[in-house]
Order: sequence, then C-alpha cells, then structure tokens
Amino acid sequence: MKFKITRDALVPIASVLVALAIGAILIAAQGHSPMQAYHVLIVKGFQSTSGLQATLSKAGILIISGLAITFGLRAGLFNIGAQGQVLSGALAFTYIGYRLHGIPMWIHIPIALIFGAACGALVGGFAGFLKATRGVHEVISTIMLNSIMAAIVDYLTQNQFRLQGQPNTRTPDILHSARLPHIFGYPTGFIIAVLLAIVINWVFKRTTIGFELDTVGRNRSASWYAGISVKKSIVLGMLVSGAIAGFTGGMFSSETTGYFVPAFYSGIGFDGITIALLGRANPIALIPGAIFIGGMRSAQSAIQFEAGVSPDIINLLLALVLFFATAPFLAKLIKSNAKTLTTTSGWGS
Repeated sequence: MKFKITRDALVPIASVLVALAIGAILIAAQGHSPMQAYHVLIVKGFQSTSGLQATLSKAGILIISGLAITFGLRAGLFNIGAQGQVLSGALAFTYIGYRLHGIPMWIHIPIALIFGAACGALVGGFAGFLKATRGVHEVISTIMLNSIMAAIVDYLTQNQFRLQGQPNTRTPDILHSARLPHIFGYPTGFIIAVLLAIVINWVFKRTTIGFELDTVGRNRSASWYAGISVKKSIVLGMLVSGAIAGFTGGMFSSETTGYFVPAFYSGIGFDGITIALLGRANPIALIPGAIFIGGMRSAQSAIQFEAGVSPDIINLLLALVLFFATAPFLAKLIKSNAKTLTTTSGWGS
C-alpha cells in the first residue's frame, strides 16, 4: 500500500518535471531564456500578491471543475460534457443573480448557486439516464450535449437574457448581493472549493452511497452480484457530476465575471478533466495540481511581455503534463471498460 501511494504521488510530479524540461528545450530553440521564462512564471503566478490572488481565484474554479470530473470517474463514468453543464449552471446563476432583488447576500448567493447546480444536474443526469436505460455511452451523449447546451445558452443570451442597448451579446450584471466577497483581497471561492473537496473525499471514504459508487466504478459486474443497483449508481454519478459542474459555472459568474458571456467560460469544463486526471481521481490530491495550473494560467500573459515567450507555451506545457500524467491512468481505465464492453441496441455500453 505504501508503494502505491508513493507511485501515485510521483507520477504527476515526474510528469510536471518532464513537461518543464521539454518546454525549456522549446523555449531555448526559439532564442529565449528558459530560466527567465520560468522565473516570470513563478514570480507572477505565486510570489506577488496580485499574482497569488489571481492564482487562487483560478485554482478555486479548477478544483471544483476537477471535482465534477472526479465524481464521475470514481463511479466509472467519463463526464467529458462538463463544459455544457458549466455553461448551463453559469447562465442559470446569472439569471437568478440579476433577477432577485431585496434579499441579503447570505440568501441570494446560495439560492443562485443551488439553481445553477440544479441546471447542471439536469444535463448530467439526462446523460446518466440514457446510459442506464438505453446503453448510450456517456462520452458520446455528453459531447452531443456540449454542443446542444452551447447553442441554447447562446440563443438565450442573444434574446431573452440579453442586456438591451449593448452592442455585445451579454446579460445584465448580477447584483452585488450575488457577488462572492473577498477576504483581504483573496477569493473566498478557493476556500469553498477546498471545503467541497474535503466533503466529497469524506463521501467516498465514509458513506454508503460513496462506497457503492466507488464499487460500481471499480467493477460493475461484482457490484451487481453484491446487490448494488448499478443503474441507480450510474444516474446518481452523472447527476452529481453535472451538479458540481453547474456549481462551477455559478462560482465563476459570482466571483470573476459578474455577468454572462458564453466565451468567458470557454475551456473550464475541459480544464477540469486535466485536473481530475492529474490528481488521479482523488478529491484531495487534485488541489495541488489546480494551484499549479492556476498559477500558470495567471502568468500566461506576463510570460509574453516580460520574457518574450509566446503564451501558447503554457498550453503546450499543460498538454504535456496531461499526457505524461494520465497515460497510465487512461490505459487502466480503457482496459477495465473493455472487459465489460458489450454490444447493445444503443450507442455503446
């Protein structure tokens, strides 16, 4: 057991180091100094006060997005459609955020977040329902739902929810009572994200529901023989995963944007996949990865202006980290799913 924990910790760390080494070679090949580029990355992302605040703000969103994917993975489900669930939750939160007047912050924010999470849960739960009843693979259904939800939120933002008199397509600003406060300039969203990670970790370690979801994720056939309802676990896993993704969109609206523009939420759900896989589907282990990637994201523009390096190097580094960190995990997941793959009347197992 001690070896397993050490290996699980070393794989992401080694992946980061290898990615940074490859990145340094590419930066040097462009005629720039890798040491200067990485110095800017560290200073702007982690050492300066403003940089640390931006890093923690981004990390909080990444943690919650990663938890959405992690919850599905622990139930044996790959919720690649978190992006569509984030969009639905963000628009729902924003609507409640600017429509409800005259209520205090401690009531307004929870109501809006619950509404956003509920909309995300509807999207994720629908994919789970299709998986449990018709055998539609969640990867296929959630990819389709990504496009569907993107089209729906675009339509609503351009019509019913649009702020009139503005050339840009956007909603009205949410009220001050729906904005998450900062503590000494630092985002409270990061604290909420860490607490949520602790709660989800507790659910999987200490509750019957968490044990059943984890068991179904490890072996559906054995779960069925043990009397666990596999179909219920599939629906519940996708339902909660979607709810957390919707919650992510609401948090981003409340803490960062203050209104809804679809382009602002680009990539949040997909970044959650990177975080979840980097953390090996462990709710606590994904926190350091989210902070690291949040720091890289917050320093992305500075690395261009101060080191002369294209900001695309950050995207390349993240892609390399994801590749090296998740290859063993994905191979194990594919091998596990292949054992239970059967031909059905639906799209997949």
